[in-house]
Amino acid sequence: MSFVKKSVSTEPIVDTVFAIVRKAKEDVAKNGADVVTDATIGSLYDEQGQLVALDTCFSSLKALDNRVLAKYASAFTGNPDFCKDVYDWVLNGNSTLPHEVIATPGGTGAVDMTISECLDAGQTVILPEIAWGSYKLMAGMDSLEVENYSLFDGDAFNIKDLERACQTVMAKQDKLVIVINDPCQNPTGYSMTVDEWKQVVALLNACAKTHEVVLLNDIAYIDFAYGQEKAKDYFKVFDDIDENVAVVVSFSLSKSMTAYGMRCGAAIVMTKNEDNLRDMKNVFEKDARATWSNINNGAMAMFVDVLENHKEEYNAERRKYVALLKQRSDIFIQEAAEVGLKHYPYREGFFVTLSMDNDVRDAFHEALMKNHIYTVKVNKGIRVAVCSLSVEKTKGLAKKMKDILDQVA
Repeated sequence: MSFVKKSVSTEPIVDTVFAIVRKAKEDVAKNGADVVTDATIGSLYDEQGQLVALDTCFSSLKALDNRVLAKYASAFTGNPDFCKDVYDWVLNGNSTLPHEVIATPGGTGAVDMTISECLDAGQTVILPEIAWGSYKLMAGMDSLEVENYSLFDGDAFNIKDLERACQTVMAKQDKLVIVINDPCQNPTGYSMTVDEWKQVVALLNACAKTHEVVLLNDIAYIDFAYGQEKAKDYFKVFDDIDENVAVVVSFSLSKSMTAYGMRCGAAIVMTKNEDNLRDMKNVFEKDARATWSNINNGAMAMFVDVLENHKEEYNAERRKYVALLKQRSDIFIQEAAEVGLKHYPYREGFFVTLSMDNDVRDAFHEALMKNHIYTVKVNKGIRVAVCSLSVEKTKGLAKKMKDILDQVA
């Protein structure tokens, strides 16, 4: 007997990130910060070990009238000026597709909305096999099955295995929902090329001859891509989608404005088919009203104020931390190459993931903690959050990890 629906697992959630974060903090309290290397948190930290909160963004927020912070948004789909500025900021003039924007509680809200409203219970969502764990959790809560695709073919995106996954799912249902987290993929730090995106669009169009296709592009880390505006060039490729394809871009203020706890983001829905666009908008609107009702008005007002009145200052401050992130990742990648520490293809972003099978991973993870090094286990690897490590903590880390790995592998 149970009071919850039968289709959902009642096993307790195990959040591997926060559990390890707690262990790292306990180690710091016992042995001191100099001894401990905490590469767990997926948030940006400065060189003094403090969470980065961009002055441009939070000065804007604090300058808002209390009534702006307190009141409801003007619409449960988001304030119109916010929705317009989100579209302009994200797409950066790189698409002419008909579109709608719905404000969401962080990028997570956009991801969950798409998965839950585009598939019926019992259907299958297509996910990368190395990915943010909450994708799978969302699928389970929505009573969905999961088909994984391998991310890499050597050092490139594995378009062949994505095609295999699509064919497998097409054989049992009339619709595809595919998740691609790019650029600055979590947890690998890979970013696809424009040519790889063209291959994806060609595959989607081929599938669309017989099936409805929804691509969910999670861009949580895009504003910390090393190429900056050039990282958004691939959006042009979406203009070539078939009428039977829709793209939902999941945007988050968490990373872009270092506003992790303010829970504000957006789903940008794009498709050539105006009827389908209207239907998605209507359903997403109802989902918003039924699920969270209203998005943080202050966060939306801050976003609009920063982009319309302080954009140059914001870009300069953010790019300073992009450069710092690149400095850290360059050190780790170079030193990993020097000592032969194997990792998945990395191009940019918050994380580098060491590649190994899960049995080695488990033993290695325990050995790292015994040596005061804290990381996060992911499928087929160990995630190293270079975003939270100082330059000094990053130096020599790859060699330490390789020495420990050699003892357990």
